[in-house]
Amino acid sequence: MDNNLQDIITKAVVEILKEKEASEGIKVGVSARHVHLSQHDLDVLFGKGYQLTKKKMLMGDQFAAEECVTLVSPSLRSIEGVRVLGPVRKDSQIEISRTDTFKLKVSPPVRPSGDIKGSAPMALVGPKGSVFLNEGCIIANRHIHMTPADAAKYNIKDNDIVDVEIQNSKPTRFYNVQVRVREDFDTEMHIDTDDANACAIKNGDYVKIINK
Repeated sequence: MDNNLQDIITKAVVEILKEKEASEGIKVGVSARHVHLSQHDLDVLFGKGYQLTKKKMLMGDQFAAEECVTLVSPSLRSIEGVRVLGPVRKDSQIEISRTDTFKLKVSPPVRPSGDIKGSAPMALVGPKGSVFLNEGCIIANRHIHMTPADAAKYNIKDNDIVDVEIQNSKPTRFYNVQVRVREDFDTEMHIDTDDANACAIKNGDYVKIINK
């Protein structure tokens, strides 16, 4: 195939996909329980100087790692095989669903990622050691990651709050959804498995912003 013709076809396909996404709204990503680790805690759990192994790239420089840990609550309830996300952060953080809290017997607050002050305690167990966090366990708030270009299109700025709607077999509106705008983001709404299961939403479905 002629290179010029191939370029024209590629550009046409890209434009069609962009128009399709614009008409359908904002893609949804469903987040299962996971852990972010500081380098200090990573060293304790997996060994001094340990580096996470990339399993799947996410948006920006984030990735799902091959490594998993066990969560152990103060009441000694546990959940094994909880995925670690990289890269390392300043502070360790655990994100779980409301359903997980029933098994672990903990009461974490609903918070934006990174807002862990006064959140629930949790122990982490890895192959080389364990760490007890006095705070760090949250239920992540519903939020939308957004590119600056899409933020401009929607007339939205970082930390704005919006309402969104999905029309599927179980039509639902989500209120007070936080929008985070950053250059290295892809535009995507993140909800946890509880919200997804309750509303018959799966990865790749689309929601629409209905109010800002």
